[in-house]
Amino acid sequence: MTGDVWLPFPADEVPGLPEGLDYRFWDGDSDFPADPADCAFYVVPYAKSAEVCVRPLPRMTSVHTVQTLTAGVDHVQSGLKYLRPGVQLCNARGVHDASTAELALTLTLASLRGIPDFVRGQEHGEWRTGFRPALADRTVLILGYGAIGSAIEDRLVPFEVARVVRVARSARTTERGPVHALADLPGLLPEADVVIVVTPLTEDTRGLVGADFLARLKDGALLVNVGRGPVVDTKALLAEVDNGRILAALDVTDPEPLPRDHPLWQAPGVLISPHVGGPTSAFLPRAKRLLAAQLTRFAEGRPLDNLVLTVG
Repeated sequence: MTGDVWLPFPADEVPGLPEGLDYRFWDGDSDFPADPADCAFYVVPYAKSAEVCVRPLPRMTSVHTVQTLTAGVDHVQSGLKYLRPGVQLCNARGVHDASTAELALTLTLASLRGIPDFVRGQEHGEWRTGFRPALADRTVLILGYGAIGSAIEDRLVPFEVARVVRVARSARTTERGPVHALADLPGLLPEADVVIVVTPLTEDTRGLVGADFLARLKDGALLVNVGRGPVVDTKALLAEVDNGRILAALDVTDPEPLPRDHPLWQAPGVLISPHVGGPTSAFLPRAKRLLAAQLTRFAEGRPLDNLVLTVG
């Protein structure tokens, strides 16, 4: 393969990269490192805005592969129309499984056990004891049962949950048990004590967690979103948490970042973290291993892993 490879890390900081490729370092700066028309393999900068990520795409007339460092690819979707047919879009499946699953469990436990209230009590020197719900013996529904959803279940099992209900775009069977289709949600939601949303953002999932969805949850249920903010209808969620019927723990919101004066900040029973499911110490080594493996396949002309779609 000929052409430049654009990396969001200096090439000498990525062990195992194949020789013979021309590496260019670009992490979203205003100036491009070279002519985008010469780029054959574009690794999208991590944790940058969609505007930054798609900016070079209209000029990447020779690109073969667009590789994200995220599991979701919604931040580059708007730029795909500029690419010629046949360009492959690959994601970072496997890179964020551990970190995102850790945060999903953290948010679940923190919300159920009332950790935010303890923190507020500590700030005021108040001993806020009381009876709190446990995760043990609860039914947890995972909405979006892919690699991250499976990693979340790995971490739920030692906490002695009563049952894990798995839901994905289409039904299938796994070693752990059945995965239900989205169409089954109406009958499954009333059983759930905790719903963990980790589904990607697509036209099918945008607003999926809306008024009808939330109304089917039992009183006192907990909604955890570590997927994408627009999967949840914010207005509908506010209506449910404002009256205290359900709880919510959100790593992602709509809008995002959440404006300072947004009512979600002050809504009762809502715990918010600032989209930190992926950026942890686990990210860099896993991301660099993925890039080394993908670029080795690319240099050798072998099929790439994590193919999401082919343009055209």
